[in-house]
Amino acid sequence: MNIGFIGVGIMGRPMAGHLQAAGHRLALVKHRSDLPQELVDGGALSCASCREVAEQSDVIIVMVPDTPDVERVLFAEGGVAEGLGEGKLVIDMSSIDPIATREFAAKVREKGADYVDAPVSGGEIGAKNAALTIMCGGEPAAFERARPLFELMGKNITHVGGVGDGQVAKVANQIIVALNIEAVSEALVFAAKAGADPEKVRGALLGGFASSKVLEVHGERMTKRTFDPGFRIELHQKDLNLALSSARALGLALPNTASTQQLFSACVARGGKAWDHSALVKAIEALGNFTLGDQA
Repeated sequence: MNIGFIGVGIMGRPMAGHLQAAGHRLALVKHRSDLPQELVDGGALSCASCREVAEQSDVIIVMVPDTPDVERVLFAEGGVAEGLGEGKLVIDMSSIDPIATREFAAKVREKGADYVDAPVSGGEIGAKNAALTIMCGGEPAAFERARPLFELMGKNITHVGGVGDGQVAKVANQIIVALNIEAVSEALVFAAKAGADPEKVRGALLGGFASSKVLEVHGERMTKRTFDPGFRIELHQKDLNLALSSARALGLALPNTASTQQLFSACVARGGKAWDHSALVKAIEALGNFTLGDQA
C-alpha cells in the first residue's frame, strides 16, 4: 500500500518504520523533524509538500503535536486536502480536540475521502515495540480498512465509535495517566522522606493493588532521575487543556485534573516543558523541599 506519513518525530518515526518494514511504500514530508535517514534509505519518497504526500498515497497518516498542527497539515495552502480524492483515507493519530476532529472529518469527506481519528497511548517505548494502544473513531468500514495498519503499530486496538470518539477516549486516558503520575510522585516522595528506599518500595507496590504501568515505568524514571522524553510535559499539558476546556463546555468539574495541571505548570516555570511527564515528581519534591535522593 502507498502510505503517506506526516510527522516522523519521537513517536511517528518508529511507527512509520513498522509500516515500511511490513512492505508498505512510504511518502514523507519534513514537518518539524528532519526525515529519518533509515526511512529514506529504506525507499521512502521525500515529498515537497503535504499535498504531494496525499497525491502519492492511498492512506495518509498524520502524527503531529496539536490541533493547529493538524489543521495546517490538512488545510493550509499545499496541504493534504488539495491532494485528496475518492477512495483515499486520512488517519489522524495525533491527540487533538474532539470537536475540531469532527469538523476536519467533515471537510475531508467533502473531498470524497474517509477519515479515522486514532490517537495512541504507550509513549516512545510503545511506538518502538509496536505495542501502542490505539483508540479509534470513524465509520466502521473506514476503521476496518485501517485496522491492518494499526495492527502493525499497536496491540490494543479499539473502535470506540464515530468520528471524534477516539479523541474523547484519548483525553480520558490522559486524565488517568496524569493523575497516576501525580499519585506515584506523592507516594515515592513520602516513602523516601520516611526513610525507606523508594526503589524498593516501588518494587513492593508492583506486586499489589497499587501496581500500574506508570508505577512500573515512570516510577523507575523518578528514582533513577531519567527525565529525557518520552512524552514531554508541554504535550501532556496540551492534553489536559483539552480535558479542562471540554469539561467546562459540558458543565463538569475535574478538580484533580486541574490541580495536576498546576503541578505541570510548576515544572514548566522551572524550565521543564521538555522534561518527560514523569518529572512532575520534581514539583512534589519542591513543595516538600526534599528529593528522592535525600532519604536517610
